[in-house]
Amino acid sequence: QVQLVESGGDLVQPGGSLRLSCVVPEDIFGSNTMGWYRHLSGKAREEVARITVGSITRYLDSVKGRFTISRDADKKSVYLTMNSLKTEDTGVYYCNTIPALKIRSHEYWGQGTQVTVSS
Repeated sequence: QVQLVESGGDLVQPGGSLRLSCVVPEDIFGSNTMGWYRHLSGKAREEVARITVGSITRYLDSVKGRFTISRDADKKSVYLTMNSLKTEDTGVYYCNTIPALKIRSHEYWGQGTQVTVSS
């Protein structure tokens, strides 16, 4: 059974930082571009950042210079370090492959982790 387990979300003040983590099954981690997505209130889920197996990265324009995606092959984990957080970053953050995993033709999503940026 596939499981993507996100963690690290929290309540933080504007300007603060968080580091999100995602543990990825080995057979998925080693052969896929991984990404972080987010679901902001009232908006469709969007891709925030991606990292290839070769560690080439790409970011959503609104997070460039503030967020950093990384991967650890030993821990089979993907991370999103978020600095200078803004209230508009508030939402549920998910990790997944790029494109998202499909199981029996349906997209699979983990439970996500809630990030709340508020004073």
